[in-house]
Amino acid sequence: MKAFPMFVRTTGRRVVIVGGGEQAAQKARLMLKTDAQLVLVAETLEDELKGLVDEGRAVHTHCLGVAVFDDAAMAFVGTGCPGLDAAAHALAKAARCPVNVVDQPDLCDLTTPAIVDRDPLVVAIGSEGTSPVLTRDIKTRLEQMLPQNIGGLAALAGRLRPSVNARVPREQRRALWAWVFKRGPRDAWIRGQERDTARAIKAAIEAGAPPKDAAAGHICLVGAGPGARDLLTLRAVERLQEADVIFYDRLVDEEVLELARRDAERVFVGKHVGAHSWPQDRISQIIVAEATKGRRVVRLKSGDPGIFGRATEEMDAAHEAGIPVELVPGVTAATAAGAALGTSLTQRDVSDVLILATASGCASDPDLDATRHSGPGTTTAIYMGVHHSARLASELMAKGLAADTPVQVAVQVSKPGQMLVNATLGTLAETLEAGQVKGCALIVVKWPKSRAMEGSVANFAS
Repeated sequence: MKAFPMFVRTTGRRVVIVGGGEQAAQKARLMLKTDAQLVLVAETLEDELKGLVDEGRAVHTHCLGVAVFDDAAMAFVGTGCPGLDAAAHALAKAARCPVNVVDQPDLCDLTTPAIVDRDPLVVAIGSEGTSPVLTRDIKTRLEQMLPQNIGGLAALAGRLRPSVNARVPREQRRALWAWVFKRGPRDAWIRGQERDTARAIKAAIEAGAPPKDAAAGHICLVGAGPGARDLLTLRAVERLQEADVIFYDRLVDEEVLELARRDAERVFVGKHVGAHSWPQDRISQIIVAEATKGRRVVRLKSGDPGIFGRATEEMDAAHEAGIPVELVPGVTAATAAGAALGTSLTQRDVSDVLILATASGCASDPDLDATRHSGPGTTTAIYMGVHHSARLASELMAKGLAADTPVQVAVQVSKPGQMLVNATLGTLAETLEAGQVKGCALIVVKWPKSRAMEGSVANFAS
C-alpha cells in the first residue's frame, strides 16, 4: 500500500476548506457527513456555501494564513487557481495540517475515498487514485448490499454494549451479538420493525443470553421484476444476499439468481400452464418446512408477488405455521412493458384508468373475463393472454372497440429475447400466431375516451 486507510476523528475539531466555489462546495458536502466544524476560507462564497454559514454549519473567514490551519483535523484546497492552491498548500504544511488539493495529487497528503454511509457503520473504498471508476462501481455494489437502516442497529448495539458487559456472562456475549447481527433481530430491523427488535434485544440482555428459539426462520416473497436484473429493487437484492434457500420458477432469469449469496441453496419450483409439476400447495408446504428449520427462505417470483403471483396462498401458509413473512414488491410486467414500448400507460384526456387483468384462471375457472372493466378512457394490460387472444379481441369488439384499434404486445419484456409486436384488435390472434408468440407476453390495449381521440390512439402505436 502507498496510502494507509484510517478513520480520523472529527468530533470537536475543525476542517478547513479553502475556496468559495463549486470545488469547495463539493468538499463541504462530503464533510457535512461528519460532526466537524467547517471553516470556509475565501473572499466570497457561492450561494450553497453561504447557506451553510447562515445555518451555523460553517464559519467564514477572509484570512488565509498559517493560523487558520493550526490544530485542524484536515484541510481541503480548491480555489480553481493553481497558484493560490499551491500557496494554501504551503501554509497548511507549515502548520503540519494534512491537506488535500483538488486535482493535484502531488500536493495531497490525503485522498477522499468513495464512501458507503450507514452511520455509524461506514465503508470507505480507495484505489490510490488509480481507478476511480472501479471504486465507484464497488461503492454501487455495496450500496445495494447494505440495508439503508443497518447503521441504526449498529448504533443501538453501541448504546447497549455497557448493559451487555454488565449483565451477560462473557461466554454468552459472542452468541448474543451473533444472534443480533446475523439472525432474527437483524432481519426484523431491516424490515422496519425497529421498536420490536430493540425490545427483543433488551429482553435477551436481561435474560443473560440469546433466546432458545434464536434460530427461528422466516419467509420473504420477493418480486424479481420482469427479467432484467438491474430492475430489481435494492431491498430485493438485500433479501437475496441474506437467504439460506431460494425457491424460484421458470420466469426468473439466471442473471437475477447471480445476485444471491454463492452458498445459498437454490430450488427450482417451475410451473407451466397446464403442467403444474410443482402444485401450489406443495410449494407452500416446502417453503414453510424450510423456515421451521430456522432458515431464511426467499420465494422469488417474477414481476410483483402481489400481482397474479399467488402470494396469498404462500402468506397464508406461513401465517398458519406462525412463521414471519415479508412481501417485497417488484416491477410488474405492465410497467416494464410501458417502458419498453416507450409509452405512458395512462394519458390525460385519453386514458385515465389503468386495468391490470389476467386471462388465465384456475382449473375451476380457466377462462376469466379479463375485459369486463374495459371501456372508454381505459388502458387494459392483460397478463397471460396470448392463448386467449382471439377471445379477448372478440370481447373488446363486442363492447364497441373498433377492429382497427392498435394493440401492442410486449414479449419477454426486459429480457435478452424481448420482442415488441404491433397489431390491430381485428388481427391480434393472427399476428401472434404468425410471429409464434407464446407464453410470457403482455397485451396492452388503450381505449380512448371518445372516437374523437383517434389521433391519440394512432400516436400510441407509433
